[in-house]
Amino acid sequence: MLYGRSAEISALDEVIVRAREGSGGAVVLRGEAGAGKTALLDAAAARGGAMRVLRTTGVESESDLAFAALHQVLWPVTGSLDALPEPQRDAVSTALGLAAGSAGDRFLLGAGVLSLLAEAAAPDGLICVVDDFQWVDRASADALLFAARRLGTERIAMLFAVRGDVPVKGVPLTVDVRGLPESAAAELLESRCGGLPAHVTRDLVTLTRANPLALGEIAARLTPAQLAGREPLPEPLPGGARLFGDRVAALSASARLVALVAAVEADLDQVLRAADRLFAEQPVRPGENTGAGAGRVALAELEGAGLAEVSGMSVRFRHPLIRSAVHEAAAPAEVRRVHAVLAELTTDDRRAWHLAGAALGQDEQVAAALVTAAERARDRGGYGAAATALARAAELTPEPRTRAVRLKDAAVAAWLGGRPGQAESLLAEARERAGGDAALAMEIARLRGRFELNSGNAAEAMRILAAGDSLDMLADAAEAASYVGDTAAIVELGRRAAAHPEGFLRDTVAGIGLTLDGDAAGPGLLRRALGRAGELEDAAGHLWAAAAASYLGESDLATEMVGRAGQVARVSGMTGQLPVVLEFVATAERIAGRLARSQAVSEEGLELAREAGYENTVAAHLANLAVLAALRGEEESCRRHAREALAIAVPHRVGMRAGVAAYALALLDLCLGRHAAAHDRFTAIVAAGPGAGHPTVVWRSAPDRVEAAVGAGDDAGARAVLAAYEQWSKHAATAESHALLARCRGLAESSEDAFAEALRLHTNPFEAARTALLLGERLRRAQRPGEARAHLRMAWETFERAGARPWARRAQDELRAAGESGQAPPAAVLDALTPQELRIAGLVADGLSSKQIAARLFLSPRTVEYHLYKIYPKLGIGSRTELARLVVLQKAPVAGDDML
Repeated sequence: MLYGRSAEISALDEVIVRAREGSGGAVVLRGEAGAGKTALLDAAAARGGAMRVLRTTGVESESDLAFAALHQVLWPVTGSLDALPEPQRDAVSTALGLAAGSAGDRFLLGAGVLSLLAEAAAPDGLICVVDDFQWVDRASADALLFAARRLGTERIAMLFAVRGDVPVKGVPLTVDVRGLPESAAAELLESRCGGLPAHVTRDLVTLTRANPLALGEIAARLTPAQLAGREPLPEPLPGGARLFGDRVAALSASARLVALVAAVEADLDQVLRAADRLFAEQPVRPGENTGAGAGRVALAELEGAGLAEVSGMSVRFRHPLIRSAVHEAAAPAEVRRVHAVLAELTTDDRRAWHLAGAALGQDEQVAAALVTAAERARDRGGYGAAATALARAAELTPEPRTRAVRLKDAAVAAWLGGRPGQAESLLAEARERAGGDAALAMEIARLRGRFELNSGNAAEAMRILAAGDSLDMLADAAEAASYVGDTAAIVELGRRAAAHPEGFLRDTVAGIGLTLDGDAAGPGLLRRALGRAGELEDAAGHLWAAAAASYLGESDLATEMVGRAGQVARVSGMTGQLPVVLEFVATAERIAGRLARSQAVSEEGLELAREAGYENTVAAHLANLAVLAALRGEEESCRRHAREALAIAVPHRVGMRAGVAAYALALLDLCLGRHAAAHDRFTAIVAAGPGAGHPTVVWRSAPDRVEAAVGAGDDAGARAVLAAYEQWSKHAATAESHALLARCRGLAESSEDAFAEALRLHTNPFEAARTALLLGERLRRAQRPGEARAHLRMAWETFERAGARPWARRAQDELRAAGESGQAPPAAVLDALTPQELRIAGLVADGLSSKQIAARLFLSPRTVEYHLYKIYPKLGIGSRTELARLVVLQKAPVAGDDML
């Protein structure tokens, strides 16, 4: 029976009820040992009615075994694995040891766990209980939390219980489980001990802080005189593991030994076998049974004392504090011997960790066993567990260089596991121990630079990486310099790269540097590199191709290359790289005018970047979201996202992202017709130095800067921007790049012919609408309303479809002033869809099944079906075929591409 927990039960009930109705969620129960978290979990699970219950409990002795907890919680539902998308099914099967695999992707694994839980939730819902989360192995914890953050449309409630301040990342709803209310504590004592004098009850409640476990255990050991108040209470009262110290000490030597074995290995068979072997080593004590079956007798004594129980094929202590008390009662040599015996009886990961527990000093054989365990964990997607095993292996490694290598490998695993702080600490130690090995030192330096570039100071990353001479390090350094916006450094790195043999990467890095330096050979190198773009296979190569196109002034070709990078990243299982690739995909979608798609990609990328700990990628997605908010005229949202992006990008010297965030604020002013304010902001962007601004932002914002300058009455400023833009774009060969340049000429030179040329050349419908609006305004004010109306109407319709409300209102006002008050343009058929629904609709049109869409977007197939269930009535259709047809019509050539 629970006492005084109505508020906590009510909070859990709310999560469960919402999950049963289709709005899944997660909650964390947080409290000290003995507060009653497990009792609350049991009570909540029992209140779910017909909902299925899956549960796992973290065990301290298994906290280093990759996927131990996940195996426990998912094993009952592995029969549903075939319902998962193939990549997710393979990831989960590999993690659970049901299939061989390699290069595990933790994002895919997390999505697979979500999908399997969603299958288990049919038809009545699911309660997933995770107790003692502080001891759940890292690999399982990562996968379970990935799922917990994505339960919005699932009929799943996930209940976590955790001791102390251990973080449960991404689960904001927390129920603090504190001591009982005084009246409930008194009621608990009365149920255990009968009526007690008021002062005894008061003292016990005060001294135990009304901790239910402490109240029950202490009251049970008090004498009748103490309970009656005739003798004082013990001082101090036992707490923590000391609550059970006396009971452990009262056990026979055999039972204490079995308890110690169970404290380091929960498997029943291994506990009994190890106990028998240990008993055989010990001298026979009078009155003790150490012969055959002695382990079972000792285990029965443990159970009879109420300290442990056999649950299935495991030995479980009644409370984790009992395990702590057992450890405290044992000598270190006893613990090592138990581990040594268990190492002889176990295999694979368990053997490796028992060997480590038995080690006294450094031991290469034990270290090698841990390295093998780390490789198995890594191949299954358990990067956190791999990092732990490699770090322990390094401690046990006697040879300095090998120790440094293992520390370096541990850092990589921690990084891929989304723990950048741990990764940086491990790498710092590896660097200290690398000694005079120049090759290893350079490898470590490159990793330091990459880590710093993703989550730290981009200028420091550039400094670290520029110390290398290999082409790969020079390319990384050039990438870092580009993030900073340090043109001089990009130029110098390009010249150093030019000394390497010809090839795609060399031509790209060298070509960018030479182009920025005004060297006529630069554009030729970039064009030659792009000629090899068809040979590229990885996402990184396509991003370099996008950079080459960008520095040629061909933003439309750059957008195409980024799109290819995104497609490759999604299908290749690029652990750790997808959030970064999505930075560029989201930007490309926005530049192409597909605002809702860009929004969906940035929201996904932001979530993944936060999970991975990639702070600078977080800033990138926030900055892009700020620009999107500006285009929609959402001032508060724009300012909030820009402020959050700048708070990361400026101190981290990420000029590219700081520049985009500043651009968002300038664009907001431009969208809202505040030309003077926009002009001032754009001028500041141009003046910003490395770390605060970026030349690419300056170049890409040139059409906006010209428009702001003209609107602010600074015609000379507009002409200066045009001249710089002409210089930058002189090597551009695509129609869209020429169209943007023509629009700038139309504004700066007041040339109607230039506007007409731009409209003829545009391939980007959103930019075509902006040009049409500017030309329509010019014609209307020149008293030529009849000519203006067609341009203004096209602009209005395009902006409405794109959701660019400020420009849509501006075009509508101009159209009315031109004498056309017509009805609002009919909504595009897909306007009613959310960004996520729109992405799913697009993938349906591409012919993907629900399983394939789920794999692509890290969703469960049931979530995809849920969204389709929402999409059909919104659009008045009833099948995937009809949906695909609507999407294809939206992509009709007259519009160039969908604007959503």
